[in-house]
Amino acid sequence: MSAAGTVVETDLLIIGAGPTGLFATYYAGFRGHRVAVVDSLPELGGQITAMYPEKQIFDVAGFPAVKGRGLVEGLVEQAATAKPEYLLDRTATGLVHDDDGVTVTCDDGTEIRAGAVLITAGIGKFSPRPLPAGDGWLGRGMEFFVPSFEPYAGKDVVIVGGGDSAFDWALNLQGIARSIALVHRRDAFRAHERTVQQVMESDVEIITKAQVTELVGETTLESVVIDVDGEAVTRPCQALVAALGFIADLGPLQQWGLEVSKRHIIVDPSMRTNLPRVFAAGDITEYAGKCRLIAVGFGEAATAVNNATVAIDPTAHVFPGHSSEGS
Repeated sequence: MSAAGTVVETDLLIIGAGPTGLFATYYAGFRGHRVAVVDSLPELGGQITAMYPEKQIFDVAGFPAVKGRGLVEGLVEQAATAKPEYLLDRTATGLVHDDDGVTVTCDDGTEIRAGAVLITAGIGKFSPRPLPAGDGWLGRGMEFFVPSFEPYAGKDVVIVGGGDSAFDWALNLQGIARSIALVHRRDAFRAHERTVQQVMESDVEIITKAQVTELVGETTLESVVIDVDGEAVTRPCQALVAALGFIADLGPLQQWGLEVSKRHIIVDPSMRTNLPRVFAAGDITEYAGKCRLIAVGFGEAATAVNNATVAIDPTAHVFPGHSSEGS
């Protein structure tokens, strides 16, 4: 990995090292490109590594189910065939075009000169939505993510939220936690219907039209106070997960002149943005009929790399031939 402040020369720069970016890295190597990858996180895998390494993923072709950690490990191994240069724990801040390509600068002074850029930054820079009653409790019994189930063994757990993360964690902590309560301010949920049904049929207590108003304990969390439709209820709790979603934005990318819609980058069917030599793929993109699935991101990555190949080398063809074909 290059040191801060260095100059990197490459064919394709990929911004974002989540699943789509890792698959794009492999595919760029398949097309014979030198590849550099920038990510603001210190580890590969994007959101999955940071927040959901134990989550089961069901929408990846070839895997009836695969844990996030296992998926990332496979993608990293596959991407290694491209011999990429990883530039982690740094953020792409500036972009300048010239006749030969694109120059991207990072917040640590690193400069990357590339023939084309592929943005695979997922939801962009993100931070968890705070729990108002949880101020000062982070690390003392309250967390925003569940990267490992072991710390919850034998504890009374309260999960706040009504989305996929809240329900996934409630489902996965069964048999590990002593008790689980899921608290949501409404009686309707944003999570996948199948997962909601599984949780409703489980031992998880679902408390709706409710919100956690107070966390109680001396040095660590001991209980919580829940307002249930106007009535205060105290419940034992040694671990609270605030799964309230994220505040996300494109960060410095917003200053590059990209055409965006609600924090998503507009692309055409070739995954081109409105900027020359700049492509995008994965959850960060928007177009008619867009479906935000990991499986879709993989296909978009291949489309983007194949079209970026022509931008890098005008004599190349968009379609490379099938990888299964012999020489």
